[in-house]
Amino acid sequence: MLPLALLPIAGILLGVGVSFSNTQTINYFQLQSTLGDGTFLNFIFTIMKRIGGIVFSNLPLLFAISTAIGIAKKEKTVAALSSVISFFVMHETISSLLKLNGKLTQGLLHEGSTSLICGIESLNIGIFGGIIVGLGVAYLHNKFYKIKLPDTLSFFSGIRFVPIISCLCSILLGMFMYFVWPNIQSVVYSLGGLVTASKYTGTLVYGIIERVLSPFGLNRVFCAPFLQTALGGAEIIDNRYVTGTQNIFFAELTSSNISKFSINIARFITGKFPFAIFGLPAAAFAIYQSAKPSNKKAVGGLMLLSAITSIITGITAPIEFAFLFFAPILYGIHCLFAGLSFMLMHLLKVTVGLTSFGGIIDLVLFGVLQGNGKTNWVYIIPVGVGYAVAYYFIFRFVIRKFKLITPGREGENSELKFSSQKDSDSILTENISGTILKGLGGIENITDIDCSEFGLIIKVKNEDIVDEAILKANGCVEVMKRSDSIQVTFAPKAAVIKNELEKYISSVSTKNI
Repeated sequence: MLPLALLPIAGILLGVGVSFSNTQTINYFQLQSTLGDGTFLNFIFTIMKRIGGIVFSNLPLLFAISTAIGIAKKEKTVAALSSVISFFVMHETISSLLKLNGKLTQGLLHEGSTSLICGIESLNIGIFGGIIVGLGVAYLHNKFYKIKLPDTLSFFSGIRFVPIISCLCSILLGMFMYFVWPNIQSVVYSLGGLVTASKYTGTLVYGIIERVLSPFGLNRVFCAPFLQTALGGAEIIDNRYVTGTQNIFFAELTSSNISKFSINIARFITGKFPFAIFGLPAAAFAIYQSAKPSNKKAVGGLMLLSAITSIITGITAPIEFAFLFFAPILYGIHCLFAGLSFMLMHLLKVTVGLTSFGGIIDLVLFGVLQGNGKTNWVYIIPVGVGYAVAYYFIFRFVIRKFKLITPGREGENSELKFSSQKDSDSILTENISGTILKGLGGIENITDIDCSEFGLIIKVKNEDIVDEAILKANGCVEVMKRSDSIQVTFAPKAAVIKNELEKYISSVSTKNI
């Protein structure tokens, strides 16, 4: 999640920088004296554009680091360092083999098969290469960070052994990728043609699957090939071969020779705007109106904040989690509407790009400021209004018709409780960390703590002693039990709660020593 969290600000820098340093924009608004070449503002916006661009150019390395950090159990900084070293070693190995075997000669590889990666000319593996390195390093790190070597080699024991073994294994990984990846590239390019040929039906299916996988975090995995590889299309822009829908968009955004954005942007990106800006906020209003009178105040605050987040940033999870666990049928309806949104944008040839989510910020930067002739962004408004009406009435009807348990409808006499409304008999300590710890069954019951975007993922020894009532009384939305772990959803507070919980456990453990 670390590189994904960085993308919005990088996209804003890139979008603002491009919008106000682009020759077409400057000429259109007749701002040559203010924003033209040589002016101070042009200098500032050009820097912003380049800063945003450098982040997107180095996403594979960021994914390598973040994957290693996320999966490493302890000593995460060592895993991060090892992932950087391994990433460079893998690509340098591939580059050396390409040069030694003359594969860099023009015409021997598919066009676009190679690229400069941190200054190394290597195979264009993209974020897959980063993820593979991160996974490999994390596995080696968890296996060897406590290793004990013979006395003569004791200096290299423990965490010092991790970058060594990671470096050696990355040489083998580079050799493996050299022989395997060109074949994979051929298959990907072929699939790209099949996806393009599927036209509107394929766009509908893409949108549905993207939302179905979203709660599990697997939508990132599913979408990555379309956004970053030839599966999402390929274009020649300013005499440069570019693959992947998102890469194509930003290449076209920075080009002065593009009068209309690629249709691939409509297929795999633009569909998020109608349901993020209009549909889901209307669903949130329907959930609020369906809540029992005694619960409306608490539900109203939660839904209002979630709706504002969705409208402005396009981050839809706060609303989606509000009904996903309680009323999966509503999420099924939402997924269908999401697929239709992607297909409608494709049909109407709306080509508004985005950094990651698809809210008002992206719509203004990459739609309104780029001009309707380039994006057809105005069609988003009537489609979005229709989505708002449809989401509101369908959600309200289904909730009341089938008496679904959405926030605020948990019982006739129940009242929602958040972390600020604690029952004195459910508090183990004076802070929420102690209370959550009690709900999880105590320190002895916990073997590992991690978190996703909106939930704590906690491995426990015994699920039966987890007290859901205590957790829900302190801000928890839902508890999902798995084979060896539980996911405790706290909405956007998960990362903060994780850090505070780890600090509290550490302090309690220290006091007991």
